[in-house]
Amino acid sequence: MDYRIRASVDPLALGQLREVAWGGDDDGQGWPAILSRSLTWVTAHDSDVLIGFVHAAWDGGVHAFLLDTTVHPAWQRRGIGTELVRRAAASARDLGAQWLHVDYEPHLAGFHAACGFRPTAAGLLRLN
Repeated sequence: MDYRIRASVDPLALGQLREVAWGGDDDGQGWPAILSRSLTWVTAHDSDVLIGFVHAAWDGGVHAFLLDTTVHPAWQRRGIGTELVRRAAASARDLGAQWLHVDYEPHLAGFHAACGFRPTAAGLLRLN
């Protein structure tokens, strides 16, 4: 397993990974703009095949926001997601973030707790 921090990512491969892991259509076209606004990202590779991804957006200050934790279904439950998050948190810290926020659905609470997150009260406003 090879983990890469802030390495070049093929947008098409990232879109394909997201499609197989989450469903829907992702042609990869939006990823260059998204990553240009991200503080950091981490990819996981088996040889040269992209099998995992996570990124952290940020506010330009001390807060970063963990997004899009994705592991190919054939590779899940092997600690890859946890390692992606661990490395993203370390990278965000090294780049000056002091807080790492994450939103998740209830069924992912155990995963995020295992990654070191603790629940907090927060608000959410759906805009569409």
